[in-house]
Amino acid sequence: MMQTFISTETDLYKEIVEGTFESTIVHSDYEVLYVNEAAAQLLGAEKEDLIGAPVLDIFPVDAKERIADRIERGLSEGIVGELIEQAIITLDGRLIEVELSCHPFIYNDKRAILSVLRNITSRKEIEWELQKRVNELSTPIVPVLDGLSVIPLVGTIDFDRAEQLLNTLPIKIKSETDLTDIIIDFSGIYNMDELVIDFILKIDSIMRLLGVQPILTGIRPELAQKALVMGEELHSIKTMSTVKKALAHFKSA
Repeated sequence: MMQTFISTETDLYKEIVEGTFESTIVHSDYEVLYVNEAAAQLLGAEKEDLIGAPVLDIFPVDAKERIADRIERGLSEGIVGELIEQAIITLDGRLIEVELSCHPFIYNDKRAILSVLRNITSRKEIEWELQKRVNELSTPIVPVLDGLSVIPLVGTIDFDRAEQLLNTLPIKIKSETDLTDIIIDFSGIYNMDELVIDFILKIDSIMRLLGVQPILTGIRPELAQKALVMGEELHSIKTMSTVKKALAHFKSA
């Protein structure tokens, strides 16, 4: 009687998992043991082609070690993997963003991980577009003197924002036909890392090519030291400690 109840309960569980819209993968020892139809569709493959495949194959190279550690902690310590956002690569070559949660459990007498993936690509695209708009609006070019404007940078410069600034600032600069000098102020930037150094070098070169002399202000000593460690030379870049000092310099010139 008890055996019949367990079998019925197991069949019901499988039916629920198979019918859910949530993409569900069961894996152990980094090998896929089970996928439901939703997961097969998400990954762009047939279910039978996924069984036995290495589960880490769907993750970008730079994420494999982090995901492997997360799986190992689940298998060896029973730690539930918190909900994270992660890019994955489908078997038909698409790069998509998912929410990923991992739950350790026993599957056919083996320690296994039940991973649930939810496609959030559309939501992330909307977020990126909104952030792009915010960045554009929050990066004004402020005229202060004849031929001189100030760009006050605020927040964090990550890869996406650096690319957006490098694409949009030259267009804004070209529209300012009488602009000869521009102060780019970094005092409101939170992160002072390799990305910022790379951005400084690129934006300085772009401004010069457009015939505008850039003056960088608000660069902290630790950033200059980090540039030296990276082997980058900032000596050729015109800098001043503050916007106030840069303005005083132009007024006295």
